[in-house]
Amino acid sequence: MRYISPQRLGVLLLALLPLIAFAHGISDEDKQRMLDGGYIQYIMLGASHMLTGYDHLLFLLGVVFFLTNFKDIVKFVTVFTIGHCITLIFATYFKITWNFWLVDAIIAVSVIYKGFDNNGGFQRHFNMSSPNLIKMVFAFGLLHGFGLSTRLQQLPLGDDPVHMILRILSFNLGVELGQILALAVMVAVLSIWRKTSHFGKFSYAANLGLILAGIYLLFAQLHGYQHDVNGESFRFPTEEHRHVHEDLDIQNTTDNSRNAL
Repeated sequence: MRYISPQRLGVLLLALLPLIAFAHGISDEDKQRMLDGGYIQYIMLGASHMLTGYDHLLFLLGVVFFLTNFKDIVKFVTVFTIGHCITLIFATYFKITWNFWLVDAIIAVSVIYKGFDNNGGFQRHFNMSSPNLIKMVFAFGLLHGFGLSTRLQQLPLGDDPVHMILRILSFNLGVELGQILALAVMVAVLSIWRKTSHFGKFSYAANLGLILAGIYLLFAQLHGYQHDVNGESFRFPTEEHRHVHEDLDIQNTTDNSRNAL
């Protein structure tokens, strides 16, 4: 396996920041489709939103990681679904919102939590049993639903209460369809992996990866929040950048002249 230096890894993570930042964003094209299309557009957007929602998918992966009984999978996923449906529908309808960067940062903490819990972190580090999983999944479901709501509220939902609730429900239906599709893939892959000798060896590393991914998502969202509330401090110094390139060009020309001699 090729070694990747910390410097290169850092550059790679920085390069991925825009992908994380805009993973939940609603583009202008999506907004226009909402205006031009019907409820089916909200269903499609809800599905695609869930399928590209890295934080939601990582948390669900953590929830089902060690579940082998189909009834348990249905139970925990249903609890999570009820939770995010409640906040998605009611927060959107009553226009209850908050800065979506901060909401997504807290959602990233849920990914860290699940990886930590899966690796027995409470037992190892705090000498205590894990908090009730059903209650925690429901609580995090409420949080994830609020995150979805902050994005949905960027869409043109209209002023008519009936049409508004139908658009919200259509988006929510799309989210559930996307979640079912993603879970089907996760459960199938995990089921196959459990039958190999590698699962026991690498399950700890896999959940450690969940923790690291959650930490990365957390800092990416906080980074986005800083841009959102303090954009002036993050403006790209265009003039300074131009001078740097001019200096580099001069230096390169000088070096080439010396080499020619």
